[in-house]
Amino acid sequence: MNWLAYPTYQAVSDMMRPVSGVARMSGSLIDAWSPGVAALDSVRYYGAACDVLMLSTLTHKRPPFGIASVEMDGREIPVIEEVVAATPFCSLLHFRKDTPAVHPRVLMIAPMSGHFATLLRGTVRTMLPEHDVYITDWHNPRDVSLKHGRFGFAEFVQHVIGFLEHLGEGAHVLAICQPTVAALAAVALMAEDRNPAQPASMTLMAGPIDTRINPTRVNELAKSKPIEWFEKNLISTVPSGFAGAHRRVYPGFVQLSAFISMNVERHANSLADMFYERAKGDAEKAEAIRLFYEEYFATMDLAEEFYIETVATVFQQHALPLGKLEVGGRLVDPSVIRRTALLTVEGEKDDICAVGQTLAAQDLCSRLRPYLKTHHVQTGVGHYGVFNGKRWERQIYPLVRAVIHDNEAAPTLSARVQPAPLAGGDEPHAPATAPLPG
Repeated sequence: MNWLAYPTYQAVSDMMRPVSGVARMSGSLIDAWSPGVAALDSVRYYGAACDVLMLSTLTHKRPPFGIASVEMDGREIPVIEEVVAATPFCSLLHFRKDTPAVHPRVLMIAPMSGHFATLLRGTVRTMLPEHDVYITDWHNPRDVSLKHGRFGFAEFVQHVIGFLEHLGEGAHVLAICQPTVAALAAVALMAEDRNPAQPASMTLMAGPIDTRINPTRVNELAKSKPIEWFEKNLISTVPSGFAGAHRRVYPGFVQLSAFISMNVERHANSLADMFYERAKGDAEKAEAIRLFYEEYFATMDLAEEFYIETVATVFQQHALPLGKLEVGGRLVDPSVIRRTALLTVEGEKDDICAVGQTLAAQDLCSRLRPYLKTHHVQTGVGHYGVFNGKRWERQIYPLVRAVIHDNEAAPTLSARVQPAPLAGGDEPHAPATAPLPG
């Protein structure tokens, strides 16, 4: 284990924080000046430099979703965020719309791969007008005390099952990237148990179901070293001063560095564009880039158990497609899924989860009837374009909506089942890298 990595990073981050703070204050002052002064070339260039400096320190707190309302039938309908179930490691967040309309319940499983669930803000916003949306709002492990125990792949799967049980019979599940494996495992175990809360449909998007197919650079990095190398070099401990002090984690800043290293030139060009757009007075373009990086630079750690088990089982052993994946001592067999409709979605230019890797779920669900299976490859998009942007909104989302609505049924008297205790400490309750893809 790399004992010094996290404390060293934290010390440097603390030293940089005043620089970011001064830049933020200076930017606010510039915004408050009269339009004539703010339009001066020297002031614009100084403001552009402040924008870049404000991004110099990573943040480890979840940004707000900021979805206050949604347009429905030409009217703005208020949206209330509420936590409807929680464990020490995750909150089940519900975007409740202030309307009597009844829409299909959808559990959106956010990736636990170095970013917060807010990375799916655009995905949630698109789904909201026609769906009752819930999302897994994963907590940063550095804020979770050691007394709450481990969080590994099995605990992730148990959270999915527990949250689906909380939603009850007839709900739908949508998993994006890394959690597609856990979602498929959860639904398979629920099908084997004949759990009444097994979802009516399952949408798997841009996920590493079988990374032997068209392996990407991410996949190759995960297999380039023995698992012991990852444990020795990439795992560190949370420094003192945090609730999760001494918890062993794969730090979020390491994950972010790995992602940036894959596209250094592109990120450098984007930040340069932000500077020049602001400097020449095009605040709208500069703000769009700044908001993206403000979200992108909000990082969360991954619990050691989850990171190591995911790298080992998903990327090195290919346990799921080889029929060897075990969760809690039980073998996962997707062929037992018989009643959950399946949609798999891939991006033509995805360099994280390549074409064919998510499609593999179709073959694994071998006893699912053909009319319950749908696959789509979206042309012209990379990994993030599968769940964000214009092609997601105009071409992919209509397919997701169709599968969900085509498999929507009126709930029976057993629509609500008693949730099983969730791994990680508490039962659901109301409120009182090699980089992992995602």
